[in-house]
Amino acid sequence: MKILVVGGCGYIGSNTVRVLSELGHQVEVLDNLSTGFENALINGEKLHNMDLAQVKEVFELLQKEKYEAVMHFAASIFVPESMVDPFKFYHNNTANTLNLIQASILAKVPNFIFSSTAAVYGAGDGKPFHEASMRLPENPYGWSKMMSEQMLIDLASRSEMNYGILRYFNVAGADADLQMGQRTPGCTHLIKVISEVANKKRHELEIFGNDYKTKDGTAIRDYVHIEDLASAHVSVLDLLNTQKKSTILNCGYGHGYSVQEVVNAATALKIGEIPTKISPRRAGDVAAIVADNSKILQETNWRPKHDDLSEMIRSAILWEKLVV
Repeated sequence: MKILVVGGCGYIGSNTVRVLSELGHQVEVLDNLSTGFENALINGEKLHNMDLAQVKEVFELLQKEKYEAVMHFAASIFVPESMVDPFKFYHNNTANTLNLIQASILAKVPNFIFSSTAAVYGAGDGKPFHEASMRLPENPYGWSKMMSEQMLIDLASRSEMNYGILRYFNVAGADADLQMGQRTPGCTHLIKVISEVANKKRHELEIFGNDYKTKDGTAIRDYVHIEDLASAHVSVLDLLNTQKKSTILNCGYGHGYSVQEVVNAATALKIGEIPTKISPRRAGDVAAIVADNSKILQETNWRPKHDDLSEMIRSAILWEKLVV
């Protein structure tokens, strides 16, 4: 298939580009390189250096190239930043997504896969989230993604375009060959920060809150390996292409680890010290986010192969050694 990956120079996008190319798809990338890296395209994929705010240019590209699918990864992602600068998130995540959806429908792109987030669910009731759970985000990041989801659902219903909305839980790790991993400066994701601390790029790990109503007082998250998340996109693309129906799917393992458990697992690897400091909770954070992943297992051929916390952490720390 001929596929345009938007935001394909970022962490999740570039790993998905790599997997698609290795499977023989014709992959092109649209990225403004504001947070992505051109050298993440390791198989010579064609790059269109463009911003989604360039509405005319984006539409002309889609109309000319006749892509069979668009995968949309481009977004601002850091929850604490969204609390400080919500305008940036609604502009980049919501308004620009509207531009891309409109261009895709007008260009008659048949398949659209959207990178969403478990943050659309909000605090919940402590039970694993399923796709029909109430969406009530706790922060502008989650709201910006929820609005994008709803626009895609509504607009696709008035067209022939099928969509897959993938709600990510906490992605981590690097590929087995350490070709690509998370290298975004100032990243706030736990395993990335642990990797920086283990490699002495940060002095210590701040644990934001130890008074949540969880088993050890620290927040619980469902961590999914980047290799499994990339392969989930391939499975969903196969679903859209063969069954011609739209879907919304959680991308997680169905179980969670607390921050303290992740720190303990990292320490047990003995490949770097992880000094910690307890700090107050961050605005916008919630106690527990865990996926009910039964729907993606039922609807697609996706089967996780890297559901191992130690493997995720080890690959992330080893990758971090290579990051300059």
